[in-house]
Amino acid sequence: MGARQKKAVKIFPRPTAGPLRPIVHGQTLKYNMKVRAGRGFSLEELKAAGIPKKLAPTIGISVDHRRKNRSLESLQANVQRLKTYKAKLVVFPRRARKVKAGDSTPEELANATQVQGSYLPITREKPSVELVKVTDEMKAFKAYYKLRLERTNKRHYGARLKKAAEAEKEDKK
Repeated sequence: MGARQKKAVKIFPRPTAGPLRPIVHGQTLKYNMKVRAGRGFSLEELKAAGIPKKLAPTIGISVDHRRKNRSLESLQANVQRLKTYKAKLVVFPRRARKVKAGDSTPEELANATQVQGSYLPITREKPSVELVKVTDEMKAFKAYYKLRLERTNKRHYGARLKKAAEAEKEDKK
């Protein structure tokens, strides 16, 4: 039996990957479009999901009290993640005979299985690509020519305005 199996047996029935982590965006301009697993859920996310911050670590949810929510989208995504986790969660009583509030029903306990590997994995959805038929108009379009023309127009914009204003003055006289 390998170390992983031993650990899995030891922490049964907890997921083998450890506590649930939030979805966060990478730092800096280079990586901020990518999402990855964060250290822990912010207190605001826990509050929105209705989970007390002291209870969270005891039911396999990582907490990071320093994290701030800077966008509504990421807040909602993580709250949804917590709610999904809470719905699928099976809480075993500390002692078999003393069942407390919040513990799962005996039937749920009987068919509880240990989650192997990452739980609720973080995936990035692929943007949809739509195919377009290439028309003759598209083929005839000269992109380089168009760019040069627009650049020239931009460069002469002020001078042309001035010229037009002078021409208008001349017309008035």
